[in-house]
Amino acid sequence: MMASKLAVQMYTVRDHTATAKELSETLRKIAAIGYRAVQLSAVRAMSGTTPEVGAGEARRMLDDNGLACVATHRSWDGLAEHTEDEIEFHRILGCDFTAIGGIPKAFGERGAEGYAAFVRSAAPTIEKLKAAGIGFGYHNHAHEFQRLAETAEPEMRTLYDIFIADGGPDFLLEIDLYWAWHAGIDPAALIRRCAGRVPVVHLKDKEVVAGQGPAISAIGEGNLPWDVILPACEAAGVRWYAVEQDTCRRDPFDCLRSSYEFLSAQDL
Repeated sequence: MMASKLAVQMYTVRDHTATAKELSETLRKIAAIGYRAVQLSAVRAMSGTTPEVGAGEARRMLDDNGLACVATHRSWDGLAEHTEDEIEFHRILGCDFTAIGGIPKAFGERGAEGYAAFVRSAAPTIEKLKAAGIGFGYHNHAHEFQRLAETAEPEMRTLYDIFIADGGPDFLLEIDLYWAWHAGIDPAALIRRCAGRVPVVHLKDKEVVAGQGPAISAIGEGNLPWDVILPACEAAGVRWYAVEQDTCRRDPFDCLRSSYEFLSAQDL
């Protein structure tokens, strides 16, 4: 069951996507491991104003390898100011979910008020995307879990709680479980709070390396309690599990294989 829901967040292999040839070979390797899907993010051959690989060519590469694009990371400015172009980009890819990788600086530097303002500002764009069949989500790191001053509402403890409380059902959450754990948040409890709003999660593990301290690792090689987290994800309606490893201390494809073998063996 898990194997059919596993995707690769392409940021993991960003150094292997500089050209169309590299991207094609990288997708071939991902499919050969057993993954069924990818999230297109930080694909260098698709970046810039005149990318070597456009949406159509990327779709052909995906189809050739039996892979689906289940998510993207796009810029907020692009989504808000060129919404129709973004809708067409996702239509070509056959992708129905996009997320941003963090709050725009102009909102984030204003703290809680800025987070609330972003939720309000994003609503019209989210509505347009939804009308085209595309969900919008927010990908967290650790800083969104900065504690707020004491409030009368017991669940309004962090900046991220503003998204949960004010965002509504169409403000989806691409929860990065590692960064929640890193910030001292229980990932399983967080997922349960956001049930029905988390179509995609990002997975990576956290290990302690002798002489170095904490490090990001392949899934199953660290200390996150997957036996609790994964059932919580299933119960919350997560559709795709995107393996993402920001840094790899060995070959990233070997890390992806290790994560796949661990996750696909889980009995949920």
